[in-house]
Amino acid sequence: MGRLRMVLRALVSRRYRWATLAVVLGMGLLARLGFWQLDRLAQRRAANAVLAESLNASPVNLADVVWEGDVAVWENRLAFVEGEYDLAHQMVLLVQNWQGRAGVHLIAPLVLGDGETAVLVDRGWIPESERDNISQFDLSGPVTVNGYIALSQTISRNTNQSVSNQFQPEWYRVDIAAIEATLPYKLLPVYLVESPSADGNTTLPFRSERVIDLSEGPHLSYAIQWFLFSLLLGGMYIGYVNSHLPPEIEEKQAS
Repeated sequence: MGRLRMVLRALVSRRYRWATLAVVLGMGLLARLGFWQLDRLAQRRAANAVLAESLNASPVNLADVVWEGDVAVWENRLAFVEGEYDLAHQMVLLVQNWQGRAGVHLIAPLVLGDGETAVLVDRGWIPESERDNISQFDLSGPVTVNGYIALSQTISRNTNQSVSNQFQPEWYRVDIAAIEATLPYKLLPVYLVESPSADGNTTLPFRSERVIDLSEGPHLSYAIQWFLFSLLLGGMYIGYVNSHLPPEIEEKQAS
């Protein structure tokens, strides 16, 4: 206890007081980062709870949704829609792969019953070798498409891939606003990724099941690391001060 009192007095002495203050502030900052990660963890858990509830909800008819507010709340929600494909404006999404094989995704507007609105449908993947013969995958007449909702794919600097209002059959991302400018009707602000059939992927186009991340992420491990760093900084500083105490103080304390 005598040695501990001696170290504590040294920490607040004129020699070390400013260094002690800096270390305390550093420990506080590291601890604050730990609590910030715990806050992020709580937010992640709350978001996962909302997402899980949404994922377990019954499929929604896209034609009945009122698209107001933040459409991001609909992401990954199961949905279905009825209409007819506008095959004259079918597109391909370039640079797509399936289990390491190069190919494209078929993107087709599905015109709804009003004839004035459509939704883009990702019909699935086909190999590059079939790209010049996509008409073999055409579906004519009324269809019902089941899948899950996806959000428009944009980039921060330029949200419009299109350089003109002319129809483009090839795209690198599903930028709904840019694609809408090339079509003769209005598009829904989301698109539908078609789900695999009950028999699975036995015929082209191949389709993937939705992949949902409901993990809690690395926030807890990061929080523990920041708390450990805070304790380590304090412990190393105390050890440093203790090792630099003058020998005469040690002898006086021992006597």
